Amino acid sequence: MIPREILKKIRQIEIRTRRLVSERTAGQYHSVFKGQGMNFEEVREYQPGDDVRAIDWNVTARMNHPFVKKFVEERELTVMLVVDASGSGRFGSGAQSKRELAAEVASVLAFSAIRNNDKVGLILFTDAVEKFIPPKKGRRHVLRVIREILFFEPRRRGTNLGLAFDFLNRVTAHRAVTVVLSDFLAPAPSVLLRQTGRRHDLVAVRITDRFERELPALGRLVLEDAETGEVVEVNTRDEHKRAAFAEHRRTAENELERTLRGAGVDSIQLHTGEPYDAALNHFFETREKRRLHR
Repeated sequence: MIPREILKKIRQIEIRTRRLVSERTAGQYHSVFKGQGMNFEEVREYQPGDDVRAIDWNVTARMNHPFVKKFVEERELTVMLVVDASGSGRFGSGAQSKRELAAEVASVLAFSAIRNNDKVGLILFTDAVEKFIPPKKGRRHVLRVIREILFFEPRRRGTNLGLAFDFLNRVTAHRAVTVVLSDFLAPAPSVLLRQTGRRHDLVAVRITDRFERELPALGRLVLEDAETGEVVEVNTRDEHKRAAFAEHRRTAENELERTLRGAGVDSIQLHTGEPYDAALNHFFETREKRRLHR
């Protein structure tokens, strides 16, 4: 029996994301994530403007009139949500943690997928693969995926993206739309990124909090690393320390951006406590333009 407060939280996410999915995202999803090829459907009479390469010469010879083959897109896709469940995901300087934002964005993508009759699967990872839900269709299945992202209690606190990619490539035989939702505070393995990007349509959703980019001036703070347990004391009123911290984070984010770009991986940058629909729309629009200009 699922506790009422958990059901309420899942229902709230479904309601918040439903408008975005119904109004826009499901259609954008359909446009930019394509199937694996084309399936033959039927032949029909040739019409001016048809590609002559599509002419079915056997039928044309029998009927003494040109006919062309008609193909339809092999539409059904598998969407794999690879979600970072490490200790740092619990952090959020406001009302929303990084893990809660990950669950909401995953909800948008998952509901967009099932509206297009696609399957959705889940991999939850720390520095081990903690949970695997094989891809399926349907609203009930998606609600289970959202519940696990929000409330699953991992056994470990660290992060190992490489293990997650290795597991994905072992359990997913065919090409899948793979969305990795993480703060990417741990180093991204460039070789595995490239390998996974060649096998799957890989998208990185980078989720950060404002206090991870710039320290607030709150005086002396005792900070604990959520993954290693290391404790440090920092005087956040020291402008030089705050500036050094911000510069360190900018350098790390720029390095991550270069790594993702070098591996051919698209990325979306999101921040806790801020609307994410504009960033998702920009991602879909950019992908659509690139697809049309190929």
